[in-house]
Amino acid sequence: MLLSKAWETYESDKRIEGFSPQTLKAYKLQSSLLIRYFKDVNVDTKSTVQLKEYLAKSSETLKPSSLSHRIRFIKSFFRWSHEEGFISKNPAARIKEPKAGKRIPKFLTEIEIEYLCEACNSTLEKALFEFMFSIGCRIGEILTLQRSRINWSNRSAIVRGKGDKEREVYFNIRCKIWLKRYLEQRQDGDEAIFVTERYPHRMSIAQMRYIIKRISKRAGINKTIHPHQLRHSFATYMLNNGAPLEVIQSLLGHEKSETTRIYAQLSGSLRQELYRKYF
Repeated sequence: MLLSKAWETYESDKRIEGFSPQTLKAYKLQSSLLIRYFKDVNVDTKSTVQLKEYLAKSSETLKPSSLSHRIRFIKSFFRWSHEEGFISKNPAARIKEPKAGKRIPKFLTEIEIEYLCEACNSTLEKALFEFMFSIGCRIGEILTLQRSRINWSNRSAIVRGKGDKEREVYFNIRCKIWLKRYLEQRQDGDEAIFVTERYPHRMSIAQMRYIIKRISKRAGINKTIHPHQLRHSFATYMLNNGAPLEVIQSLLGHEKSETTRIYAQLSGSLRQELYRKYF
C-alpha cells in the first residue's frame, strides 16, 4: 500500500477513534512531509535505518518539541500499519523521542490579566477574553462549544476534550455578565459560542488567536500572548488560591496527574507561603 493511501485509511480510522481535528490536521502535515522526503512509495519498503536518517536530518532544523511531535506521528502511523497488516514488521517500534527537560508553562500575572481585561474594546473581546481565562479550556474546546451546552444557572458548560471525552467546566460571574451581553447582541442563529464579526459563522482558532493578540497589543504588555497562556494562567491562579491538584487536573481535562503537577513548580507565592509556615 502506498504511503498516501495508507495515510487516508489511517486518518479515517483515527477520526472514528475520536482524534481531534487539530491533531489530524497536524498529522496530515507530517504525512505530507514524510511523502515528500521518501516519495509516494509502499509503506513496507521503509526500514528503521531510513526512518532514523529522516529524523536525524529533521533534528538539524527542528526544536526538540517539534521533533518529538514528528516522532509521535511516525510511531503512531507505522504501529497502526503493522496492526492493520500492511507491513510485517514495525520499523518505528524502537525509535525513541529525544529527552528534553520539561518547560515550565508561561503564565500571566494577575496585574497583566487586569491590563488585558481593560484593553478589551468590544463586547466580543470582553466575552472571549473572560471566557478563555475563567474556564481554563483548550482553544479547540472553546471553538467547538455550542450555545446549548451552557448552563446559566450554575455557570457551567459541557465541553468535548481530547479523545472525544466530555467534561463539565465552570466560569465566574464576570464572565457570565459579558458572555450574556455578547450573545444577546448577536443577530445570527449560529449555535457556535463565538462567531466572526463579519458574515457570522463559527470562529476559527486563527481568528481567536488574532483577537487575543489584538487585545495584548493594545494592553501594551511586552510579551507574546496567546490563548494557551490564559489556560496556564487559570491553572496557576487556582493553585495559588489553594485548589488541590486533582481538582485542577479535572477542570483542565488532563488524563495524567504528571501533566498537571508541573504547575506546582510555578506557584511561587504558594510555595513561599508554605515555606514560611513550616520553616
